[in-house]
Amino acid sequence: MEIPVIKMDELHGEKRSKTLQLLHDACAQWGFFWLENHGINEDLMHKIKGLVNKHYEQSMEKNFYNSATAKNLGPDNVVSNVDWECSFMYRHQPESNIHDIPELVRTTLPEYAEEVIKLAERLAEVMSENLGLDKDYLKKAFSNPSVGIKAAKYPRCSHPEHVMGLRGHTDAGGIILLQQDDLVPGLEFLKDGRWMPIPPTQGNRIFVNLGDQVEVISNGIYKSICHQVVPNENGSRLSIATFYNPGPDAIVFPAPKLMYPSQYRFKDYLEFYSTTKFTDKVSRFQTTKMIFK
Repeated sequence: MEIPVIKMDELHGEKRSKTLQLLHDACAQWGFFWLENHGINEDLMHKIKGLVNKHYEQSMEKNFYNSATAKNLGPDNVVSNVDWECSFMYRHQPESNIHDIPELVRTTLPEYAEEVIKLAERLAEVMSENLGLDKDYLKKAFSNPSVGIKAAKYPRCSHPEHVMGLRGHTDAGGIILLQQDDLVPGLEFLKDGRWMPIPPTQGNRIFVNLGDQVEVISNGIYKSICHQVVPNENGSRLSIATFYNPGPDAIVFPAPKLMYPSQYRFKDYLEFYSTTKFTDKVSRFQTTKMIFK
């Protein structure tokens, strides 16, 4: 199986309908996909990766290998309930922690965040459209979206079979846009009961996965998928993940238009069904909701 690839520029022009369908299928059947031609400045992407790698080499790598986590790992020692990673978190909005992050990235990271927000908003619009909602539905549902960036390195590991880079989880928020390593693998997503490796990035692709709140708002149509990171014995893996999440005070609930009709007698439904059997099921459910309020 090949991970879906969505070319953002094809959302305009003669391939729009096909691309919308590809995106819908990716969100509903996979919960993750690659984005190409997304509009984020390629030089900016390379710059932020270089700066995060430089900060790791100058200020994080030595401390990590001197940590208790690293020292406790050995050929006969399994390290559990911890993650083989070192990272820092930049909160961009609504409240910034710019003065708490490494000085090396303080100028570039906010610029990068603004670029990714534009992309996340475009994705939110077409996802809303694909769900049959107003195109600004997801953005409004997120209610002053919260945006943060986690910059992480998963250090080279001499015994990767004894520790996890990042334990399996789904993401709590909304839309996650990942810029990852060009060479070192490690990210895995659960697909049809098996862990599927996500290969290193090709070119300036962005990897996208959906969080729990998108699954809730879409009433389960779109999926939040469990994923993990396994460490690598041959190299350290870079990960720069931008989280486009609901605001902290957002009240999250399934879009009413997407909810199944409820509390009706089966014989009443059968009577309605007898005259609409050969119509679209989704339309029938929508009408049922209005009839049996």
